[in-house]
Amino acid sequence: MDSDASHAVVYSPATLGRPVMDINSLKTLGIRFIRFQWVDLTNNVRYRVIPITYFEKILASSRPSISILTAGLGIVFLAMADGFAPDSEYLYLPDMASLRILPYKPGHASVLGWFEEKSPIVGLGGQLSTKAELCPRGILRKVVEVARTVSDVEFLVGFETEFILLTSTAPITTVHNLQGYSNSLALPTGSIAERVVEEIVNALEASGIEVQMYHAEAAPGQYEIATGPLPPLQAADALVHTRETIYNIASKHGLRATLAPRIHDYSCGSAAHAHISVHSTRKDPPAKGAEFTALESAFLAGLLENLSAAVAFTLPLPVSYKRMLDGIFSGGTYVCWGTDNREVPIRLCNSTAPAARNFEVKAIDGTANPYLVLASLLGAGHHGIRSGSALTIKDCVGPSAAKRGEAGRKELGISERMPLSWEEARARLRGSAVLMEMFGQEVLKKYLSVNEVSGSVQSVFRRLTISNRPWPRR
Repeated sequence: MDSDASHAVVYSPATLGRPVMDINSLKTLGIRFIRFQWVDLTNNVRYRVIPITYFEKILASSRPSISILTAGLGIVFLAMADGFAPDSEYLYLPDMASLRILPYKPGHASVLGWFEEKSPIVGLGGQLSTKAELCPRGILRKVVEVARTVSDVEFLVGFETEFILLTSTAPITTVHNLQGYSNSLALPTGSIAERVVEEIVNALEASGIEVQMYHAEAAPGQYEIATGPLPPLQAADALVHTRETIYNIASKHGLRATLAPRIHDYSCGSAAHAHISVHSTRKDPPAKGAEFTALESAFLAGLLENLSAAVAFTLPLPVSYKRMLDGIFSGGTYVCWGTDNREVPIRLCNSTAPAARNFEVKAIDGTANPYLVLASLLGAGHHGIRSGSALTIKDCVGPSAAKRGEAGRKELGISERMPLSWEEARARLRGSAVLMEMFGQEVLKKYLSVNEVSGSVQSVFRRLTISNRPWPRR
């Protein structure tokens, strides 16, 4: 272990992996049903349950798959976004590497997959392909593959999942009224919260997900579970599984778990912070001390340059912007970074331990599709690497950007503000040449169409549901 990393646990892409289960392994474990899951463009997890006997027949077919309505990626409640129609279908192919058992539902396992066209079509490069451009997992896979093949770069990502346990939604009532950042009184032994959270952690570990820690968070009834780093696609898969485990075990105990960005005006909200580390596949000289490698510096520069456009993916709903404010530990409203500063959108962690150093992106919440989140963030950072972007914003260590005033921000090169509203974030995304090139015009058009319906429905829902609203008015 690098002596500079003696205070931190070190991970590398080469050491992370998990065995792929086959059909016989599932049968040995007593699995009788497979939940064939996908995550749509609005972050809804959808699934179909298939008996394992029929799933085995699917796997033995010439093109293992089930048919899914193309609009299944773009339906919001009963509304269908522009660009989607009920007269076409995708094939959905299982990715056996994503198989996980569901300890909260004995006899069940889940699998994610890839959307494909039924017949080859002309793709972005003018070549015939069956790849569906709208497949969220496929979009992330492409970003990761481009970074590896073009720039010899790999990434690891770990997530913090913050959630609130509710005993009632009408009125909103949390399991504890204490604001308990790591407070023992917010997670007392034998309480319903303690039993539920521990059962969640046990279920995650049983399904092969590393849990690094769990604790009470700052808002009433709020808890956090931090899971270990994985390559980006596996990290997003693990986050989907983590959220499903939280929801289902809470429901099993008569509770409602919510990832809503902010349900209390008097305390902080819930986020889905991503810890991203950058790794070269070449034998570059090792970094020393607090100095960035050239890759890290260019990655951070690219991420900062494109962060205000990427938040249309990472903060996808109007209510998301009720959390991203100055002074409430959410990351603030200025585009900047800082060493161990929790009032910046990108926090540098383990700054003096090169082998364990990572960037914590705080401008993400649990309403966002994790595949699109990582595609936008990693793609933005990789753009910085490809173009050799210079890091012009200095370390915002100490006081937050908001407290420094205009002159203080200017000294650090901080000049841009994050989008302060959903509408502004959408406009920034539309104007981003980098993300337009990365995702493709048609993908962005359809995402923005679905996002518009989703945001509008949520806004109406907040206005009309007063006694049973998921987020209180300010």
